[in-house]
Amino acid sequence: MNIAGQRARLARILYEKSYLEGDFTLTSGRKSDYYFDCRQSSLHPEGATLIASLFLAMMRGMSIQAVAGMTMGADPLVSATSVTAFGRGIFLPALIVRKEAKGHGTARAIEGLVNVAAGDAVLVLEDVVSTGGSVLQACLKVKEAGLRVPAVFCILNREEGGTETLAEAGYPVHSIFTRSELVALARTG
Repeated sequence: MNIAGQRARLARILYEKSYLEGDFTLTSGRKSDYYFDCRQSSLHPEGATLIASLFLAMMRGMSIQAVAGMTMGADPLVSATSVTAFGRGIFLPALIVRKEAKGHGTARAIEGLVNVAAGDAVLVLEDVVSTGGSVLQACLKVKEAGLRVPAVFCILNREEGGTETLAEAGYPVHSIFTRSELVALARTG
């Protein structure tokens, strides 16, 4: 299936499994008339495979050594992308960023660092970018670990200022869909 076909199929899965309309409070505390629960699609075998394939297509031409994301929403994204890449002969470890460092054991804020080297380029993956606050925290923690973050990839850009906030902080955002693209593609596909 070509990239356009993958996007169309993913839009249908996301729209059917993850897109809800109603009255919701977002992580930022803002109210919204829709909610995008990506985990419902990223934990679906076909959804995870399509997301990973599209993220890998978006990476072409970039020199990336790992993918990372804030637990829990990005866990399936980084895992699927890492495993799909390996199946294609590409070594791309996954890193899981904790909201807070563990209070026991190794007290790590990021899991998987043993698989990367200082200065490596790490893409931060996110399901939805709204205000950009959560993903900015992940980017800063990855940077504090001595790694570089050349960009953020997300499934859905809600077009609510988050991509601009992240770009101003030095983290350009590339999305598979904007909200309007997703809804239009899902309804016509």
